[in-house]
Amino acid sequence: MTLVSTLPPSPLDDDGPGRSAAPVYRKGLALKHEVAGELAADYHSVLVDEVRAAGYQWQRGRLQIHLAREFGFCYGVDRAVDYAYQTRRRFPHRSIYLTGEIIHNPRVNDRLRKAGIRFLNDPEEDERRLGADDVVILPAFGVTIAMLRQLQGQGCTLVDTTCGSVLNVWKNVLQYAKDGFTAIIHGKVKHEETQATASQMLRYPHGRSLVVLDRAEANVVCDFIRHGGTSESFLSGFAHAVSPGFDPVRDLQRVGLANQTTMLMSESLAIGEMIHQAMVDRYGQEPKELAKHYRAFDTICSATQDRQDAVVALLKRQDLDLLVVIGGYNSSNTRNLARLAGQQVATFHIADAECLLSPEEIKHRPVDHAPPVSVRTMVSETRSHDWLPRAGAVKLGLTAGASTPDSVVGQVIERLGTFTANDA
Repeated sequence: MTLVSTLPPSPLDDDGPGRSAAPVYRKGLALKHEVAGELAADYHSVLVDEVRAAGYQWQRGRLQIHLAREFGFCYGVDRAVDYAYQTRRRFPHRSIYLTGEIIHNPRVNDRLRKAGIRFLNDPEEDERRLGADDVVILPAFGVTIAMLRQLQGQGCTLVDTTCGSVLNVWKNVLQYAKDGFTAIIHGKVKHEETQATASQMLRYPHGRSLVVLDRAEANVVCDFIRHGGTSESFLSGFAHAVSPGFDPVRDLQRVGLANQTTMLMSESLAIGEMIHQAMVDRYGQEPKELAKHYRAFDTICSATQDRQDAVVALLKRQDLDLLVVIGGYNSSNTRNLARLAGQQVATFHIADAECLLSPEEIKHRPVDHAPPVSVRTMVSETRSHDWLPRAGAVKLGLTAGASTPDSVVGQVIERLGTFTANDA
């Protein structure tokens, strides 16, 4: 698989080692069967299989767990982890690096570290020292154009695990850039995927991008589209979120919508409609004229949406007492699952089973009932008491983000069962 079909010729366009100065693998390393057992041992759960077979329900004592019908590892994450294991097997005597976390799950990243894979974003590492003897894995989020070109220039062997859903977004924003449209990206400006997507615009000399976090930021953009203003005033609030040379007076006349694939779909759609209406107000609603100024594509990952839909369905189907969401605290899709559930029921976002301290105490990340005003902040873990009802039957909903393996979900179920196994 090439990065995207519209990219200019590059050594990175090869499907495997051969012509390019920097070999790149995009379809695995032909060792899938050899690593299958190791992957299953690390990430599979017999208990989770049993819960699925029992209609996504499991009971111990007075506790009844209802598992969402879509949860945990998605195809893109499973593929990325599989490729990392294949890489370690294929190059046992070479230094192997990841540009950063392969996915946002601490357990998975820790296992890769234990396998001897080093992370270039660790303080002790220096990517400038890499050379032709080194192997670098590109994560599921993708990497920026600048990083790709640097690694290519250093002659590293590359293993590209970029998710297909991310590549689809890149294809759309590249078309925006080619046609002279600014990409407005709904996402978190410091998220690896959003940075990689925004960098795609730089493949064209006049490519421009703007990242908006939420409806509040989108409203500022809409106000500028409708009424104009000074570039200085606009950039004072978005200097961190625009491409080099961005001029809102010029670059907000023609815009195309995109998003980080793991955002909350309802919010992405709402932001798209806000900007669409602002363009109608500015340029009129005659279709041909509006098409000169506004474009939009649905670029939410199908797996992200499936997991969000499954939580909504679970809440409609069951009258739950509480819901637990499992996944890395820096996982965008996991945090959005917690946000979605938290609108209707008491919700706890935990990293793993170790967060379940007792029936009386739980460690968790507070639910974002709205995106943080600043993406520069990271809410820390907290503790809550009396989180599990002490008496009577308890109906607990359970789901997990797309970067959470079944093994972690199974450990959480087992731990929950110990709290109520002897209850009537």
